[in-house]
Amino acid sequence: MTASAYAAHLAQLNVATLRFPLDDPRMAPFVEMLDTVNSAADEAPGFVWRLVEDGASDATALRPAGEDVIVNLTVWETQDALWGFTYRSGHLDVLRRRREWFERHVEAHLVLWWVPAGHLPTTGEALERLADLRAHGPSARAFTFASAYSADEAAAALAQHPGADVRTAPAGRG
Repeated sequence: MTASAYAAHLAQLNVATLRFPLDDPRMAPFVEMLDTVNSAADEAPGFVWRLVEDGASDATALRPAGEDVIVNLTVWETQDALWGFTYRSGHLDVLRRRREWFERHVEAHLVLWWVPAGHLPTTGEALERLADLRAHGPSARAFTFASAYSADEAAAALAQHPGADVRTAPAGRG
């Protein structure tokens, strides 16, 4: 985990349903890109942490959301840092090819939320945030790039209505 001057960090969970097992030859191009993309994330400005399986370089063997679902759980200093890595780096090449390897999503597959700096979210916490987003839509607890809250906006909304279902998001990225 990298040191940070920010009081809150942005946690991100992305789930993807595999079209084929990871050892299927049709998945080879994806598997071959994993180390490169993960290394790029590790070196990206604003990167804090990513989930990896003990003794492995990635989390593809972890299956907390089902046997055919892989998870990507990361923490970033800011939303802009995550956005930059996701859409303005070599990671975009993987995104462009995702239909080759993953099923089309019929419900939310990405969730963002703010955590105190230094907190490393668990897969259970992350899946609960995704379930909240799927069940109730975007809120200060669980949002997307398109329905984003800044750390201050989320903290204010949640403080104003502790335990409430806060559902009004400021305009985010389109």
